[in-house]
Amino acid sequence: MQLKYHMVTIEDLVPENHFLRKLEAALDLSFVYEETAHLYSRRYGRAPIDPVVMVKYLLLVFLYGIPSERQIEVRCADSNAFRWYLGIDLDERVPDHSTISQLRRRKPAFRKVFRRLFEEVVRQCVEKGLVSGRLAVTDSTHVKANASRASKQEVDALEEVGNYWERLDAYEEEGLEELKRQTGQRRAKRTKQVKKDKRRSHKKVSSTDPESGYMKRPGKPSGFYYLSHQTTDPDHGIITAVTVTPGGVHDSRPYLEQLEYVHKSVVPLQAAAADSAYDFPLAHRALEELGIDFFVVPQPAHDRTKAELKRDAFTYNEQRDVYLCPNGKELRRKRLYRSGSGLFWEYWAEKKDCGSCPLRQKCLNETDKAGARKLQDSYFKTVVQEHFSRRWEPDYREALKQRQIWCEGTFAAQKWGHNLTRLLRRGLEAAEDHCLLSAAALNLKRMIKHSV
Repeated sequence: MQLKYHMVTIEDLVPENHFLRKLEAALDLSFVYEETAHLYSRRYGRAPIDPVVMVKYLLLVFLYGIPSERQIEVRCADSNAFRWYLGIDLDERVPDHSTISQLRRRKPAFRKVFRRLFEEVVRQCVEKGLVSGRLAVTDSTHVKANASRASKQEVDALEEVGNYWERLDAYEEEGLEELKRQTGQRRAKRTKQVKKDKRRSHKKVSSTDPESGYMKRPGKPSGFYYLSHQTTDPDHGIITAVTVTPGGVHDSRPYLEQLEYVHKSVVPLQAAAADSAYDFPLAHRALEELGIDFFVVPQPAHDRTKAELKRDAFTYNEQRDVYLCPNGKELRRKRLYRSGSGLFWEYWAEKKDCGSCPLRQKCLNETDKAGARKLQDSYFKTVVQEHFSRRWEPDYREALKQRQIWCEGTFAAQKWGHNLTRLLRRGLEAAEDHCLLSAAALNLKRMIKHSV
């Protein structure tokens, strides 16, 4: 048997046009040393594995859709391109998969690098002109938590609406002042003790991963999931923001914070588009004040009034700001009401008018203690109507089409090739790391594709 000797280096074994060569030239990871300097001692212990190598190690997992950290060790061991990218020569051993686990356990602050990595990639995309801010499209997708349905248990959980209430505080005060100008009276300013509006309810929780959320939505799988909320610039499909929440959180909860972050910290936005899950009145007003056009699919209207005479039986007089009932009586603006759904103007009829009205049986329920009919209008009704008046315009419909193409298409690409189907680890922080790396991997591919 004859042996053949080859005089080659690892540099010779990686094609000149290989993707990882382009990635190495495009992405500067020197910031990793700055972010992790406080985590390593220069005087004690063995020499650590280079933190940049660890970031590249994990980035390869999401760039190539490798389903586990054990498999990345195998792939790196037999791939010349992977070895070249990591800076590991042919006769050197690649990092053990357990090194990643130990890194997370011993240095939990290392996870800040993943958020910084995502932001650095987005910054480079902005510099290269791949993000314009012309339109921002937002949606969420479910990512399977590392928890089985068998671990489900019900607990008595205290729900908080969060900073949604805090956002309403200013608008509520504004509305109360307007009511004072009209009627000469106003109630006291809302206090901290009641503004959070805490409510107690039963909640399904996993004993395995209690930070995940139980999801049960029409057309979606039920079980324990996390939600990755992503805002994308449709010019070249660059993901500009990622927020991760438990699966039971409504899509609208992180929406305004995410758009404000993109608008102020990434690129000024001209318009935003979203599906019906994001159609809540506060969003219309908040984006209007930021100077952002809002294109959203309207939620279907549901009249839950138990009375026979529904809301459409009443006529609104815009000049006098009153509603006229079928019997010709007026319902005048009386107070500003606040609930978990938002702020509402309440229009009340006079009790004496309803008491002698021939339509009383059709208009009021027997259990109605007030004895007079009332209607509610969103405090943000004017701006909502203004936005929806453009629903059939070409630019409105085109924005919704772009949202469908780029949100759904981006999620499909991430689930197919960038590990956004299920989580390997447990906890909200681990879920955020996972989704950030998936988004950064896709952004890098699109950045390199459009920069060549």
